[in-house]
Amino acid sequence: MSDLETYRQKARTWLESVAGEFGREARRGNKVEEDLAAGRRYMAARHDAGYAGINWPTEMGGQGLGHLEKITFEAEEMQFGMPSGYFGISLGMPIPIMMRYCEDKAFVKERVIKALRGEEIWCQLFSEPSAGSDLAALRLRAEQEGNGWKLNGQKLWTSWAQYCDYGVIVARSDPTVAKHKGLTYFWVDMRAPGVTVRPVKLAGGDSHVNEVFFDDVKLDDSHRLSPIGGGFGVAMTTLMIERYIATDSAGFGPHLDLFVNLAKEIDVNGKPAIEDGRVRSAIARNYAMRNALDAITARAMKMMQAGMEPGPEGSLQKLVAVRSRQKLSELALDLMGTDAFHFDEHAYVKENWQTSWINAPTGRIAGGSDETLLNNIAERILGLPQDHRPDKGIPFNQIPA
Repeated sequence: MSDLETYRQKARTWLESVAGEFGREARRGNKVEEDLAAGRRYMAARHDAGYAGINWPTEMGGQGLGHLEKITFEAEEMQFGMPSGYFGISLGMPIPIMMRYCEDKAFVKERVIKALRGEEIWCQLFSEPSAGSDLAALRLRAEQEGNGWKLNGQKLWTSWAQYCDYGVIVARSDPTVAKHKGLTYFWVDMRAPGVTVRPVKLAGGDSHVNEVFFDDVKLDDSHRLSPIGGGFGVAMTTLMIERYIATDSAGFGPHLDLFVNLAKEIDVNGKPAIEDGRVRSAIARNYAMRNALDAITARAMKMMQAGMEPGPEGSLQKLVAVRSRQKLSELALDLMGTDAFHFDEHAYVKENWQTSWINAPTGRIAGGSDETLLNNIAERILGLPQDHRPDKGIPFNQIPA
């Protein structure tokens, strides 16, 4: 038996031992606050068991293992429906960015351990009402004040901000230069005076995204994570990490096995749908696609482990996975007929086709819209010419609003 298989079996044994308290069945009927509290207890138990920060360095509170161990554990964990989703963004992007760019390593280690234990949650404050796919168009202002900074403006679509302790944020520090060059990257205390969080209710019934307002929010210069005017580069690193964090080839929708089971249960023209050639073709295409995406992700992770920068292939992973999830969910609803009209707003997205379908458009926007990712693939992977950008090189304050 390989070391990795031994690791998998040990992880599964531990997950089975706590599933009765934290797993999918135990969570049914929980309100968000109850589920989050269970999530915090689960994260603490996971940390104590040695399954937190699996591929992070030991000097930062991690386990010092490799990416293969990380994805092995996550593949097993996903099957139990544990309440870890509240912490995915926190551990996926902001904390790795802090580890890389914050100079106060003692402070960072404390934040890392508290985040791994679920005691603190971080958010990512990027999108704005006029800056979604075009991040460089953001307008939230960072003005120097004494030895620090003052933030004024609004962010939008910030996941779990209502429960967050800290966040990473990009702001416009100089409107007189080209839009990509006038940005600076900070971390911010979400409990600071002047920070207001307002949840936004989505079509699926949940309110995990928020609009966040900043009114004269003061930051010390030690909160700055990039050179002044160098925030766009750090933001791009964050987005590249985000697209690789989305390593679920199912696009964070139901597993393909659930579709196969559905196709066995539902009749089409008097026969099980699984016998229909069109349905079997959809299953085969999805199986091949998901395996191809997993291979791309595994290769990319090994490259990053070797010290290379995250590449544009993450755009391909995110684009294809979420698109295919939406199409497969739609096919599942078509097969269900009128039963598809039944919608349970408390159902889990990874096991319910209605919930998966109605929430899929959110996934096609978060982390970069389809159009942005297609441009990224065209320019950075295929080497095609850039689109015409009429505002390129023009000072931001001269671009028409």
